[in-house]
Amino acid sequence: MKYIKHIEVTSGMTAGQLVAEMGKSGVLGAGRLARAAAILKEMFTDPDYTVFLTLAGPMIPGGLRSVVGELISRKYIDVIVASGANIVHDVIEGLGFKEIRGSFSVDDIELKKQGIGRAGDIFFQQKGFEALEKQMSNVFHSILKRGVDNISISDLISEISKKITDLESVLKKASIHGVPIFSPGLLDSMIGLHLWTFNQIKQLRINPILDLNRLSDIIYDAKKIGAIFLGGGLPKHHVLGVSILKDGVNAAVQITLDRPEGGSLSGAPLEEAISWNKAKPLKKLETVIGDATIIFPLLVAAVLED
Repeated sequence: MKYIKHIEVTSGMTAGQLVAEMGKSGVLGAGRLARAAAILKEMFTDPDYTVFLTLAGPMIPGGLRSVVGELISRKYIDVIVASGANIVHDVIEGLGFKEIRGSFSVDDIELKKQGIGRAGDIFFQQKGFEALEKQMSNVFHSILKRGVDNISISDLISEISKKITDLESVLKKASIHGVPIFSPGLLDSMIGLHLWTFNQIKQLRINPILDLNRLSDIIYDAKKIGAIFLGGGLPKHHVLGVSILKDGVNAAVQITLDRPEGGSLSGAPLEEAISWNKAKPLKKLETVIGDATIIFPLLVAAVLED
């Protein structure tokens, strides 16, 4: 029988020490966080793991750009699957248009007049999206000039990264370190709209089957599959779905604010994936309920401390 040890907080303690104290408690959110840190550490230190990171929700504009970039640079992440919006925001910041700290209590009509859009209390300048449109047109034309008119989404993202000069860009770092980025919902973003507009004049075909070919090769070659899910949605399901080819992921951590009662994938506990052969029953699955922009940096800081 194990008794709960109360968390002790001391002056000057590190992130790793705090998470260790949470582990001594071992229950509720503190216990989940400590177990998630242990799973992450295993994935980062065991070379047999092929580690997937998924990004849904405003993870890049919400402050995690450098955290993700650091994990890429340290070669802890092997594959990224992101929503189209995260791709868009990384490119826009790479073009020099940074996000603005705003407020939830704001007049949205007034923001529209000022040429500002918002996601929660994150403000975006419309000028950034105008620059994105020009950049995408340049990328699309350069692809066609090489005689390519049938391209996968991951290869398109790779082409986009080549024109980014910002070395802090997630896309740029991924390109430098050979980390493929997939975005199955890319059409559901401003880049998707620019693709549609471009195809009214030229023809640049996007072939997502090529992405599944590449993903399946990665899965088959993996000795162990690890996954980190920031948010849920399509990126989460894309990784779990293709993992069926290997009877599921070996280990996974998800950080989500969604709830399970509605039956959605975003709120589903990772254990549910076992019934679909999307996760192995190895007790290396942990769901942490909370804001990923708070929890993920804490987890990473604790794991990188050793």
